[in-house]
Amino acid sequence: MYKTCPKCGYQQPPDDPVAAQECAVCGLVYNKWLKSLVAEYIEPNVAPVNTQKLPLGERITRFLIPPHPHIGRMEFIFCAAIFTVFLFWGSNFILLDFHSNEIGQSFLHNVNLVFHEAGHFIFIPAGRFMTILGGSLFQVLVPLFICAAFLVANKDGFGASIGLWWTGQSMMDLSPYIADATVMRLPLLGGGTGADRPGMHDWNNILRQLGWLAQDEKVATIVHFAGAAVMLLSFIWGAIMLRVYYRTLFS
Repeated sequence: MYKTCPKCGYQQPPDDPVAAQECAVCGLVYNKWLKSLVAEYIEPNVAPVNTQKLPLGERITRFLIPPHPHIGRMEFIFCAAIFTVFLFWGSNFILLDFHSNEIGQSFLHNVNLVFHEAGHFIFIPAGRFMTILGGSLFQVLVPLFICAAFLVANKDGFGASIGLWWTGQSMMDLSPYIADATVMRLPLLGGGTGADRPGMHDWNNILRQLGWLAQDEKVATIVHFAGAAVMLLSFIWGAIMLRVYYRTLFS
């Protein structure tokens, strides 16, 4: 019997018979945890998988859907709850009409705006065009970096799927701004609209320099649906990871 959970450090009550089997806080099943640690010793014929020798497709699958042999019951329940929240929240974003800028009323818009404004400064060395585009670009790159960090550094496919969810949301968050490039009615940071402050509307400048200003609605529609597609991929990815965790926990 563990007096202290080796995963979360919870002090187990001495009179609880269940505590001999699993942690009451994180749900770690001691028997499975010990087997995963010593599997290569108690099963000498089972060698660790050398992923470099696997076919490319299988290596990609293992990279995108990494196993989590130490997952506990409470962690699985938490992941399932998070997935449910983001599934319904994201579905609402997808169904919003970007012309109404309803997506801009979400608190996530203000979060995205911080990285948007930071992007303008970060891309200054790349020239004027990239300084203007850098705001929108960095707004999308930040959640994409977070997705990559979860996947590469933590080998956490579920966390990476949430990062991908945010990437899609951030793309959809840009679509009302793009659609506003010609009429310039949306309020800008600092007050006024693009029509009130000539030269300050990012996407008016970007599309005008590209010669696409008359196509602002089409560009906005493409960006919106691309963001929705990315978010749908995040739903599929998250669901696959939950299935992997479920099978690990209950098999």
